Amino acid sequence: MGIFPRARGFTLQARIICHVLRTRASSSAAEARRASFEQEALSFLDRLYATALRLTRNAADAEDLVQDTYLRAFRAADQFQPGTNLRGWLFTILHNTHLNQRRDRARSPVESDSEAVELASEPPDRAATPEEELLRSTMDADLKAALDELPEAFREAVWLRDVEQFSYDEIAKIVQVPIGTVMSRISRGRRLLHDRLVAASERFARRSVAAGGDPARAGV
Repeated sequence: MGIFPRARGFTLQARIICHVLRTRASSSAAEARRASFEQEALSFLDRLYATALRLTRNAADAEDLVQDTYLRAFRAADQFQPGTNLRGWLFTILHNTHLNQRRDRARSPVESDSEAVELASEPPDRAATPEEELLRSTMDADLKAALDELPEAFREAVWLRDVEQFSYDEIAKIVQVPIGTVMSRISRGRRLLHDRLVAASERFARRSVAAGGDPARAGV
């Protein structure tokens, strides 16, 4: 995917596919439709893993989160309506699964219904601002580090909007909060992200001067 690694290489996808193969019982027309659903769902593997990594900030936890997401999605495949927003549906399951994992690991007292896999709509959205385009195209190490420092609610909202390019309405359905709350989280998250990046840039400039850079920039 360019700026993102493959989702833990072959290992994660192989584990998911092996589970699917073990649970198949026939080659009927219904089974063929299910196989088509699973194939399409797996096409979002890298995107789900990238988002899981931003949520968990740990590669092993992200891999577990994605695997659990797919297992839940495959078990609930009959609830999905073909032709609707599969990507939004999967990200909703990812979000709810993450909340449940946090609750189960006693990291925080979070209540969430993991079966609330609402289908997201795909309305037309406004054009991206230059700041949003910059975020999507320059996810370097410093930017990822600054994003990871944001509170989780802001981090997830900014990621889903500016990297995954979900609409505000889609994000509201994924994280199950009012659209006004989504807009507030994105606005505050972007502001915090900007402040962190400016602070990091100033620290870099000061280190450069201390290491023998241009004395004229000493006041930076």
